[in-house]
Amino acid sequence: MGTRARARTRGDRGVRVADVRRMLLRLPGVAQGRSYGLPSFLVSGRFLARFRDDDTVLVLQLATIDDRDFLMNVDANAFFFTDHYRNSPAVLIRLAEVPRDLLATAVEDAWRHGAAQRSPRARKA
Repeated sequence: MGTRARARTRGDRGVRVADVRRMLLRLPGVAQGRSYGLPSFLVSGRFLARFRDDDTVLVLQLATIDDRDFLMNVDANAFFFTDHYRNSPAVLIRLAEVPRDLLATAVEDAWRHGAAQRSPRARKA
């Protein structure tokens, strides 16, 4: 995962919701949509991310659980998961705690993985 190579960059902590939204929407193929009835960010029709906990936390779909474990080892204050996500390659990110550069790297890596997957609609065709 590219995050491993670039995780040394800590940067200032805390990212605003509006900045995260712009960060996600500037990536090719990312659009706002719905996943499980909730407002979300999708790439190629697949879940990529969504806000939760009154927009203080970002749920980000990763490639593997190992990627999540790595991020949590890099910064346990910013990256975590709950029992709901225990067996899913997703990480929860405290927006007030995460360094901007580390968030940008994690989002870009997650996007690369998601963009490489075929959309649910393309599989049906």
